[in-house]
Amino acid sequence: MTVCVTEDAATPDTRQHRAALTIAADGSYAARLARHESTGSWFPERWTLAGPEPYAVPLPGHQPEEAGTQLVPLTDGRVLIRRRAADRFTLGLLYPTGPGTGELPLGAVEAAELTLLPAAPCGSRAYALAPDGHSTVLWLVHDGRQSPDPGRARSVPVCVAEIEGHCTGGVWLDRTGRLLALDQELDGRTKTVVVDLERGGEVSPLLQITEESNDRLLLADPDSGLLVLRSDAAGQDLLGWGVLGSALPVRFPECLRLPDAALRPFAVQSGQALAPESSAVAFRIDAAAGTWLGIWRPAERRLRQLPPPRGWLAGTGLWTPSGELRLPYETPTVPCGVARLPAQAMGSARGEADMPGGNSRADAPGTALSVPAGSARALDIPSRSATAVDFRPVGPRWVRVPSTPLSGAPSPSPFLDARTQPPPPPASTSFTQAEPVTQEPYGALAHPSPCRPVPLQQAPLAAREAR
Repeated sequence: MTVCVTEDAATPDTRQHRAALTIAADGSYAARLARHESTGSWFPERWTLAGPEPYAVPLPGHQPEEAGTQLVPLTDGRVLIRRRAADRFTLGLLYPTGPGTGELPLGAVEAAELTLLPAAPCGSRAYALAPDGHSTVLWLVHDGRQSPDPGRARSVPVCVAEIEGHCTGGVWLDRTGRLLALDQELDGRTKTVVVDLERGGEVSPLLQITEESNDRLLLADPDSGLLVLRSDAAGQDLLGWGVLGSALPVRFPECLRLPDAALRPFAVQSGQALAPESSAVAFRIDAAAGTWLGIWRPAERRLRQLPPPRGWLAGTGLWTPSGELRLPYETPTVPCGVARLPAQAMGSARGEADMPGGNSRADAPGTALSVPAGSARALDIPSRSATAVDFRPVGPRWVRVPSTPLSGAPSPSPFLDARTQPPPPPASTSFTQAEPVTQEPYGALAHPSPCRPVPLQQAPLAAREAR
């Protein structure tokens, strides 16, 4: 028997969305495909986020990149690039070399599809998924080690594991880069499983709320153990949260459902050891009115809706352990900037619409539901009446940290109305290269050795009653 504490959830959206900017594991660098404003061609661009102010370095190659080229920044300042070439994918490491761009080839993978995963928490190893018929191959495409021969790559890519079914996603569950969570589709059902990279790619279940439900992991914080997931175990597709290794049931907060809007988590506050309910999660909210920001903590049981800074690269950002949210942005006058929202500003920010009409039901404790295995679709949870919402959030005061602005250019407005459409395609930038960052910009807590995750369907009812 599985226990679900249900409070409703979000609009279903199971598609994969590529972020406008990919941030390195320690937050020191980021990378994206930028578009030349005159020719319209694509080229890689690296952002340096650590230090007193951000700056961007273009990394163009000998020819323009395809729009489907994928980039992953590493903590040493290099950028992993994946390109399609006929029936295979080529891999390489880009790095600035004065006025030009250097590239270290890493070999190729023959596959119909290859997707780079977020870099391992160590920041130097990188993996990729290659679905092939009824199985998926996990490739190690960069091991973080230097080749003894300058200009030549080590013996990568290397096949790490072959996993049954079609696998997507890719969320790291620990700081050592040992446990990787993947969404595995088998026989028409999707469940999240854990791949143990130190035990030969051994696979074990992580999310299995009911036998018939589709359960996907969206985000995880190794420090607190907080998991943000999506499941249809209650009969409809809902956003929920749980704790890694905990016997407590999965909860589906009602405040994470907005009428006619899609919520996607993109960043979770780290450093909250043993305090998952205090960890903040940032959401990208998409609706017909535009794109804006949502901030949620399990303990608050409400979703704060805030207008993002103008030019925000939607769906990208990071938290500091102190609770400051940092969002990268670009405007015509600031091609590379980071807006900061201090924790104190979020505590007093207004405009949080928990539910249409300001109903306080989101702050009430959820109802415990006993869901027998295989009967999730028989559970009918009536949705709240969908009423029109006139969303006018009162914006927080964003602290902008721009790169050096253009001479004589006007200062951009610190606010972005919620109905403003997403920013236009990125333009070309040109900045000088500085020394690479050799340490994390934010202090990281020491993390214990990872424990074996407990499948969340095993959460006993007695554990909740004892609480």
